[in-house]
Amino acid sequence: MAKILGPDGQPISSEVFAQPQTSHYSHLQRELQTHPTRGLTPSKLATILDQAEQGDLQAQFDLFEDMEEKDGHIAAELGKRRRALLVPWSVVPPDNPSARESAAAEQLAELVGEMADFEDVLFDVTDAIGKGFSCGEIEWHKPGKYWLPKTITHRPQSWFTVHRGYRQELRLRSNTTAADGSVGEPLQPFGWITHVHKAKSGYLERTAMFRQLVWPYLFKNYSVGDLAEFLEIYGIPVRIGKYPSGASEKEKMTLLRALVGIGHNAAGIIPNGMELDFLDAASGDPKAFELMMTWCERTQSKVILGGTLTSGADGKSSTNALGNVHNEVRKDLRSSDIRQVCSTLTRDFLYPIAVLNGLAPDGMRRCPVFCLDVGETEDLTAYADALPKLVGVGMQIPVQWAQEKLGIPQPQAGEPVLQAGASTTWRQGVAATSSRAWRWPLGVAATAAQAPVAAQSVSPPLAMAPQLAASARAPAAAWVEQIRALVMQASTLEDIRDGLVQLAPDMTLDDYAAAMAEALAAAELAGRYEVLQEASNG
Repeated sequence: MAKILGPDGQPISSEVFAQPQTSHYSHLQRELQTHPTRGLTPSKLATILDQAEQGDLQAQFDLFEDMEEKDGHIAAELGKRRRALLVPWSVVPPDNPSARESAAAEQLAELVGEMADFEDVLFDVTDAIGKGFSCGEIEWHKPGKYWLPKTITHRPQSWFTVHRGYRQELRLRSNTTAADGSVGEPLQPFGWITHVHKAKSGYLERTAMFRQLVWPYLFKNYSVGDLAEFLEIYGIPVRIGKYPSGASEKEKMTLLRALVGIGHNAAGIIPNGMELDFLDAASGDPKAFELMMTWCERTQSKVILGGTLTSGADGKSSTNALGNVHNEVRKDLRSSDIRQVCSTLTRDFLYPIAVLNGLAPDGMRRCPVFCLDVGETEDLTAYADALPKLVGVGMQIPVQWAQEKLGIPQPQAGEPVLQAGASTTWRQGVAATSSRAWRWPLGVAATAAQAPVAAQSVSPPLAMAPQLAASARAPAAAWVEQIRALVMQASTLEDIRDGLVQLAPDMTLDDYAAAMAEALAAAELAGRYEVLQEASNG
């Protein structure tokens, strides 16, 4: 194999392609989790966090695993955020690509698309969102003429340690110590997808989002336990058995077993002469425990999703407007997650495939980029209403920009496109505008007539033209223009009548009225404009 360079420009040893790095780390594969959530107390939790800050990450990440496994609310909220990234993906060439770079991007997209489990790989990468980092070990093979990942296996975070040097560095935990006193084996280039997700700034062992969830998790567990004890004491009636004086120990035990059996089975027998009494359950209020549990879950939702109204409504402060605001925050988080994930997959996944297969000859700088497409578009209704108005006042809007905003792709050469119905007639266009569109221009004309002449830099007929064009449908536009010209040139009403007959002999009287309203509006504007100019000139 020819000499290859990693993303940092350093040469890569061919050992990475022989076998996975962890294949000879049997001690890691035999490790069992310690499950630190068993008997978790505030002091024990503080000790675990302190150990992580000193470089011992095993207990902290075992704790994170337990939290995600045992707390349904954390698992559900984090699942929403992680699965939001399972969207269509693409491989995009660099800016101003050459033909070779565009072809390389297409080839890489084809190679990645052949991986049947790529969605699972992407999901494993998002494990870093909660735990700070995620490492997937790559095993390479060459089934044909291309080098491809055979497997990408997620490795537990407890397998790793952090080396603090000039830069923090993730390493595999090993039983050896280097000459400089550092612990752990550096990760082999091209052997790992190492995604570091920053929930906050700081040292790697303190940036995990789960560190912000551990205390609500602990308080919630205490509240759940207290609530269970409360229900056991106050929710079940107290059962009292009475035995006669002189009863033997055997008779007493018989009565006790009867009490227990009646409590669980609602049926039982007791010896003659003995009595059973059921006392009312003691009164109590569980709202304090429920309040604490609700506070913990709301805090967890805020940390994970940035808000609470995208996960549940309280029926009081929850409104549709607030829900939309919280959803926008969630979208901001997703955009940040996508940016970080795409950067990692480009560096640790796409670039190695490109380099090994000769698809990135210029190195990382001109390598194709991995992209995730969330597929969100703007509101079609809002844009359909706004764009014609903006164009009508003279704003220049690129067609490509509008299609990207609306999620409408550019049609390919010869591809069928939607068009206005062929049955749409001039009469339909007039009917659509006659009820509303022509009245608005007249109002604009009146306003213009009242304004000072000096403030009018453009003649009213010219200013009116874009508005008239925007308000009329395409089939009516040509007719309105012809009629407007006819009215402007005619000297009498008879001339207008005769001209209209020649233009459209099949038009009805209502059609004439609607069309003339459009034309007379412009003519009125022109007349008022001339009067104002004559008055201003004195």
